[in-house]
Amino acid sequence: MTGKSRTTRIADRYRYWHRDPNSDSSWPALSITAINPISLSMLIGLTGTPGTGKTSVSRLLEKRRGWKVVYLNDLIKEEHLYSEVDEERDAVIADMEMIKERLAGILEEEKNRNAEKEKRDAKKEESITIIESHLAHYITDIVIVLRAYPPELKKRLEKRGYSEEKINENAEAEAIDLILAEAFEWCKKVFEVNTTGRPAEETAEDVEKIIDYLLSGEEDELSEYNPGSLNWIDSVP
Repeated sequence: MTGKSRTTRIADRYRYWHRDPNSDSSWPALSITAINPISLSMLIGLTGTPGTGKTSVSRLLEKRRGWKVVYLNDLIKEEHLYSEVDEERDAVIADMEMIKERLAGILEEEKNRNAEKEKRDAKKEESITIIESHLAHYITDIVIVLRAYPPELKKRLEKRGYSEEKINENAEAEAIDLILAEAFEWCKKVFEVNTTGRPAEETAEDVEKIIDYLLSGEEDELSEYNPGSLNWIDSVP
């Protein structure tokens, strides 16, 4: 194969599983995203390569804080928000315009529900919505990227019963920082959390800390989560 670097080939294959290659890639993040640091309402993307712990962390935050979580991959499958089925790869190609439209409706419902609760309780409600998916960084302005050392990621995916092809593809995507790089391209604020060798409870505490500091406007306290400290490019042959 000529004309493309190994990194480019990995990225092309990985994106094909999840994105429509014929769609316009210039659309912005949802305009409903709250960036005001003093606001009690915020839309956060929790993204990362499959196996980095997004779902486990999201479930803990739902239980611990009562935050609204949209499990985007499930929503895409349940409501057929895709343009094509790739039977060979057992995957779908997500229709991002359909997804944006559906999420806007969900967020509007959540906004109205919170407004009613504030009116009833006569106090301002903390309204956090988390979009949980390896696609979340295409949708939100603020994103937290979960990371995992590729050899450990492989073990996690093996336990899930992934095929060898999918395991290697995801490990390679993680090694080249694919999702992190895309998050920089699409998002205004990007944070990185290393999940390697850590239980989901610890990772959830980190994510919770990031969101709390964003809500309080004390973003300068989050330097430990600035991206760029992880270099795993040599971890996958």
